[in-house]
Amino acid sequence: MTEQKKNIVDTAMAAGSFTTLAKALTAAGLVDTLKGAGPFTVFAPNDAAFAKLPAGTLDALINAPSKEKLIALLKLHVISGKVMSAEIKGKSIAPRSLQGEDLRIDGTNGVTVNGSKVVTADVDCSNGVIHVIDTVIMPHAERAAA
Repeated sequence: MTEQKKNIVDTAMAAGSFTTLAKALTAAGLVDTLKGAGPFTVFAPNDAAFAKLPAGTLDALINAPSKEKLIALLKLHVISGKVMSAEIKGKSIAPRSLQGEDLRIDGTNGVTVNGSKVVTADVDCSNGVIHVIDTVIMPHAERAAA
């Protein structure tokens, strides 16, 4: 009997290297969305990626009275549809994230998303795929302000 694939959230939580992402998804109320039918492609920052953020950045977003910025940040890491790395090898594409901002995905030399390197690709899930990235992608307005 083959093992049943888990959804994106359950797969990420079982991996053990996404505790910060899981905490942020829970705080933002996005767990049910990413457990939904999908399919979704998630560029998931691992715990090391979140650790690169300036001290207090994530806590400020999680503990803010409004979760608007946290939701926008997390939705920036998700696109509709299931995009495997083989589909973008040798290409550059600019799909729209669930947050509404276009992502720059470059598959010409490994795979990068807005400059963040995909360190583990094609983690297949029942409702999409996870690509693990090494840096949190910041919304355009946040990058402009930095």
